Amino acid sequence: MTHSRRKFLKGAGAAGIAVIAGTSVQSGAAKTLAKAPDGAKKSANGELPKQMSFCTLRRGSEFTLGIKTNQGVLDVKRAAAALRRNVPTTIEQVLQGETQGLRALVDEAAKDKSKAIFVPEDQAQFGPCVTNPEKIIMLGHNYMKHVMEVKAPVPSSPVFFNKYNNALNAHNGTIALPTVAKKFDYEVELVVVMGKLAKNVSEADALSYVFGYCVGNDFTARDLQYKTSQYLLGKTPDGFGPIGPYLVTADQIPNPNNLTLECRVNGEVRQSANTSDMIFNVPKIISYASQHFTLKPGDIFFTGTPSGVIQGYPPEKQVWLKAGDEVITTIEKLGRQRFTLTQGQA
Repeated sequence: MTHSRRKFLKGAGAAGIAVIAGTSVQSGAAKTLAKAPDGAKKSANGELPKQMSFCTLRRGSEFTLGIKTNQGVLDVKRAAAALRRNVPTTIEQVLQGETQGLRALVDEAAKDKSKAIFVPEDQAQFGPCVTNPEKIIMLGHNYMKHVMEVKAPVPSSPVFFNKYNNALNAHNGTIALPTVAKKFDYEVELVVVMGKLAKNVSEADALSYVFGYCVGNDFTARDLQYKTSQYLLGKTPDGFGPIGPYLVTADQIPNPNNLTLECRVNGEVRQSANTSDMIFNVPKIISYASQHFTLKPGDIFFTGTPSGVIQGYPPEKQVWLKAGDEVITTIEKLGRQRFTLTQGQA
């Protein structure tokens, strides 16, 4: 395939549309980029947070910060108001280094007897765990067994393409299948979220720039993907990039290249593999990308999919996804993501 580049969406200067659970929500400079509360400060010495699992909670068109706890998902905005604490209340603020006070808030909330500031996980309305990345960087043909199943040449360097912010979707969301396509496919992927500015970093240092990891699915319309030599058309329709529910801090994943990942369709296992099958591992991906363009906090990498995709089946056995299907994606230590498919309107 030809790897021509398309200009990445500049989050703060473009109006992306995040399609979450069938609802169009404006991203960009609107509600997800609210200023940090007065008095909120960046972490000392630029240190990234540890031992935390973040998410976003959706209330209408607003995304607010959530933190996974033993009592449920802490609604940070409600907790801050109830406990009179001045802390960041969006994932964007956290990714930009505004984390001071969050650990203390979690500890204090655990002692709150009302529990009204916690949302049971099965009742939470999630948004994408990253809401406004400047860059969504995708990798193609990055698992050896996947390369073999689709009979593609083994790449000599990472194969990059991109999605845009309109593709972002969430746990328990829906994807409205565009009527201009028919060949819909799943792709379980480990997603890497950057936490520091990275330019010309070495492989040895690359993981120290990572904020955290999450579950992703590079949902794809294969007939659009191969309509031209460019992959973008089949990769970036609305809602085609579910991520989350949780963004797990990097310290909890010491080796991202030894994680089991799985994708099920209507309960049937379709993909089951390990990230150790990557051709270019996570440090290599980050280092290589940083030699070509600056990576910023909040930028995300979808790191490629393993074998088992419908595209890899013999033509006579290719039964493409359809409206009504349920797709469940899991990655070891990162959790479980679910979404369903509906028929889009013509």
